[in-house]
Order: sequence, then C-alpha cells, then structure tokens
Amino acid sequence: MSKKKNANIILEEYENELFYKKNKSNLKIEFNRVAFIFFIFLIISIIYSIQLLHLGSLKKNTDIIKSTVKKANYRADIIDRNGNYLVKTVSSIDIGISPVDVIDKKKLLLNLKLIFPNKDYLEIKNKIDKGKFFKFENQISPKNYEKIMLLGDKSIKSEEKLTRIYPQKNLFSHIIGQIDDDNKGISGLEKSFNEKLKQTSEPLKLTVDTDIQFLIREELVKFQSIFRSKGSTAILMNVNNGEIISMVSYPDFDLNKREKIVDLNFINRATKGVYELGSVFKTFTVAAGLEEGLINTDTEFLNLEKRLQCGKSSISEYDNKIPSDLTVEQILIRSGNIGSVRIGQKLEIIKLKAFLEKIGILSKINFDIEEVGEPIPFKWGKCKLATVSFGHGITTTPLQLAKAYAIISNGGFAVEPSLIKNELKNYQKKKRIIKAGISEKINPILRKIVTTKEGTAGFVNIEGYEVGGKTGTAQKTIVGGYSKAKVNTFAGIFPASNPKYVLIVLLDEPKTSSDYVYEYKNKKGSYKGTPFNTAGWTSVEVAGKIIEKIGPILATKHMEN
Repeated sequence: MSKKKNANIILEEYENELFYKKNKSNLKIEFNRVAFIFFIFLIISIIYSIQLLHLGSLKKNTDIIKSTVKKANYRADIIDRNGNYLVKTVSSIDIGISPVDVIDKKKLLLNLKLIFPNKDYLEIKNKIDKGKFFKFENQISPKNYEKIMLLGDKSIKSEEKLTRIYPQKNLFSHIIGQIDDDNKGISGLEKSFNEKLKQTSEPLKLTVDTDIQFLIREELVKFQSIFRSKGSTAILMNVNNGEIISMVSYPDFDLNKREKIVDLNFINRATKGVYELGSVFKTFTVAAGLEEGLINTDTEFLNLEKRLQCGKSSISEYDNKIPSDLTVEQILIRSGNIGSVRIGQKLEIIKLKAFLEKIGILSKINFDIEEVGEPIPFKWGKCKLATVSFGHGITTTPLQLAKAYAIISNGGFAVEPSLIKNELKNYQKKKRIIKAGISEKINPILRKIVTTKEGTAGFVNIEGYEVGGKTGTAQKTIVGGYSKAKVNTFAGIFPASNPKYVLIVLLDEPKTSSDYVYEYKNKKGSYKGTPFNTAGWTSVEVAGKIIEKIGPILATKHMEN
C-alpha cells in the first residue's frame, strides 16, 4: 500500500471521527434545546393548571357560598301574573381592600387602574393611606372578578353574597317595598311576606300585570306635568275576584337604590292615602236607598232647595243650573247634592251607616301590605248624615273605594282586594252582601253619567269599552275647615253591561291647565285649557287616556277571571 493511500485512509478515518464528534456535539445542543423548551412548556402547563384549579375553586366556593347563604339570606323571587320578574335574588361578589396587607401600593394601584380605568385612584390611594379596610367594588362583574383574583394580591378581599335586584325599578316600588341591610323586609310585600319569602324557593306570584302597570304609570307621569298635582294614584281591579291588575302611586322611587323615604309625598296613596272623596259617595247613598226599598230609580224628588242650612253650615248645589225636580236617576247623573241629602234623610243614620260598613268604607281594610290607612272616625248626627250622603265629612282610601264599587257593580257579591295570585279564588262560592238587582239598576246610571250631556264624565266615553262611572271633587281638609286645594276622583267600571274591571283615578291637588287640548268624545271638536278644576276635567281625562291604552291588552289577554 502506498504512502498516499495510507494517508487517505487515515484522513478519512479522522474525518469520520470529526463528523461523529461534531454530530455528538450537535445532538447534545439539540437535546438541550428540546429540554429547555419542554421545561418552559412544563412551567406554563403548571401555571395554567394552577389557574384552572383556582378558577375551579372559585366556582366551587361560589357554589358553597350560594348554598350556605341561601339557607341564611335567600329570599324568594317575586313575579307578576305572566311570570315576569319583579324581584330577583342573584349571587354577587363585593371586592374590598385591606391596606395593612398591601405590599406594593404603586403596583396594586397600577393593576387596579388597568382593570377599572374609570375609578378615582387619588381617592383610592388616600383610602389606602388611612389604613382602614374599605369596599372597592360592589357586585363586581364575573369578568373583572376573574381579572382581579389573578393578580394574587392578598390585600384584595372578596365577599360572596346574595343580592336582591328589582328589574322594574320604580314600577312597583309601593307594592314591593324595601328590605334593610340585614335582608329583612321593612315595607310593602317584602315586609308582609318576609318570613314566607325566606322559607321557600318558589316565586311569589302576584296578580299585577307589568305591561298594564307601565302604561298606567306612564299616563300618571304625563298628566303630573299637565295638571301639576301633588301626586296621583290609579287602581285597576277585577270586580269579580278582587285581583289587583295594577296599582300605581306617584311619585315613586327606584327600589334598587335603597333609601329612607321620609317625604310624606312618597306615601302609597292607593292604600295609605285617606281622603274625603266627594260625590263618588252618592252612588252608595242611592244604592242603599234602593236596597232598603225606600226609593226606585224613577222616584221623584220635587221642589228641591238650592241651599240647606245645617247648624252653622250650609249645603248648596255645586251647579245652580240643576233643576229643582229630579228623579233618583237624575240626581246621580247630575250629581245633585240636595237630592242626595234627601235620599240620605230617608235612610236615616242606622241604615246608611250599616250599608257603608257592609261595603267596607268605614273601617280599616285587611290587605296584603301593611301600609294601609284608616278612615277618620266621626260622630254621627243629623248634619253628618246630610254631608255623608253626598261624600263630605267622611274619609276613606282609594283601595276601599275600589272594593265598594266592585261590590256594587258585580251583582252585590263580597270581594276582597288582593295582590297575591290564588287560582282557588276563581272557584270559591261567592257570598252576596247586597240584594240581587241593585247592580242592574246602578250600572246603567253610571253608564249614563258618561254618555249623556248632563253627565259629568264625558271624556271617558271611550268607544268599544262601555265605560260607566262617577266623579268626585272634594276640597282638602285643614285644621278648622277646608282649603282651596282639591282631591279629584273618578270611580269607573267597564264594560257597564257586564262589569269586569273597576278603575279608580285620583289626583291630589291638581291645577288647571291653560295649554292642554281636550278632544270631545260625544261631539266633534276640541277645547283648549281647563275651565274648571273638577274631576270631570282632570281625573276623568286621565282615566280615559288610561283605558285607551290598556283596553286592547285586557281584551287580548282575556283576564276575565
């Protein structure tokens, strides 16, 4: 073998060795790279797993909190007759900061600002500097809760709780009522059904209809600005079973903003407002006379005075154009004061008083909420008999008025107003407390008050709904007498031929309007401005607009029962 060939063999073997060593070195480098990547992946996996475990524990803790809190603080939901939520209990989390646990204040503030950019961080810094625990965010969103927990800052404290929310805000404030900081009901249904709401998970179903409640409130708010009244209320009730479909008192308040309502103007006028209601009482006087058989609708009263003296006071007609000769029907249609007094005198105290007691006017009503007013007691006498006959010198609540008109119009059957849906009510045997046939005599007269020229409620003559009713205009009482301020009321039923609903509309201290345009119902044309501050020009107009709005819904939903 030549030296050249041996050299080539040696060189080749050396190159192979070099190649092996080079490959070995490269393999080592590649292995190190793979190992490093695997290590990084392992770290990321561990972190991700920890996050998942953390979030899983949050959910687990939330579930535990829910079950724990549910036993102690849970309150059942409240829904309307159609299943719409009026009150809902939901889980929520509050976030607070413990300054003594803050390690890096600048870092904490920076992180918080990234999550909550709209917060006032100068104020937060000052709170941290004071060293006392403080609430940072109430009812934090799930997204922000996840972000803030991932910060891992031990100074951030969370508190899981159940929160009461009111999706309808102001709409049912007087009905629902409020709870205090200890989750205890302090007004409305929240108070009356406090224990029941805590002991059951089943929603409390009410008789009210959210859509109708909204429309009625909308009209009250609109006319509040037109007539500039102190307040107002409206009640829509089924005359056959007492179910309250709507009960609005205005002004109201947002239930989500818990607050002490100290202004008496925020009272529930429907239940707690005690008023002299004026001529709406004349219907009761006529009904009592009919029941006792002392009068009939065509009974004539001749030579009626224009003024009666009673003690130091006198009683006169509100309208001097009212004739001196009137039938009972005409007395009610034209709202005659003197004629009503004469019917009352025929009844005498014992019979009129008994009738008013029977229909629930004189005593405090039993109701689903505790905020109910009590009629002011008085001593009966000849003069009191006279004034009570036409609705003065006697007080009651709009809710009691609704009950009384329901009884008079539904055939004389007892009915108790209710906010709680009870299907069994529709099948319970009805108790008649007024003689048969009285409704059949009264209801057509109430219809004529709306349809005839002599009647006082023409603006509620809405086509297709056959409305009947009676107006009432009364001066508000003050110490020692009466003020110029008025309470204007309309008590209506519809359809008059077969009543299903009673509607009460009351305006507390309305004013006249110079700009409002009235559209006549029984003749062509319109009238601008309110000529008289009476129920016929205020409460009746509001009632008409309400019926126009709610009538189609009532017809569509077929809420006859």
